[in-house]
Amino acid sequence: MSGMTQPAPPGPARHPWQLAASFAAFRHRHQIRKDGRTPYVAHVFRVAMTVRDVFDFGDRAALAAALLHDTIEDTTTDFEDLEERFGREVADLVAALTKNMALPEDHREAEYDRRLASADWRARLIKLADAHDNLADAAHNPAGVDVRKTIAHAERAVALATPDLPRDPAVARAIEAVRVLIEDARRAAYA
Repeated sequence: MSGMTQPAPPGPARHPWQLAASFAAFRHRHQIRKDGRTPYVAHVFRVAMTVRDVFDFGDRAALAAALLHDTIEDTTTDFEDLEERFGREVADLVAALTKNMALPEDHREAEYDRRLASADWRARLIKLADAHDNLADAAHNPAGVDVRKTIAHAERAVALATPDLPRDPAVARAIEAVRVLIEDARRAAYA
């Protein structure tokens, strides 16, 4: 741990997303995005901001889970760590967003889609924010990014979330925002 300590548990005045932001920054501290320059934690912050500001959805558990959505998959964090610090609701959302990297890719993606489809609808909303950020990132930093694969992942996220349209107006805003970026990315990729 090189002398660094874990973020403190939340006090009575702290919001779950504040602790989640600190926890995500700590856990992703040595990771870099595919462009080779951007700290990885920028992605999880942008995903949470997309949920809140683009999709206009301020649910505290969803915002905390958006910040933490890659911690189980990409760090040494496990479900129990998240459940202990953030509660079962947040841990369940993050678990639904976590791919089983031990599986071969085709099996992994199918299993992930099945799990996400049966999860709380807010997990699919966070997945749309993840797809939104990855599409925006691919448009601005295409180095090392397979744009066609990014588009395919975003289309899957839209398909998984479409049944959620009656649940909350944020879903319609999310799907529309992702569709706009899909079309922009498709035009750029096939131009």
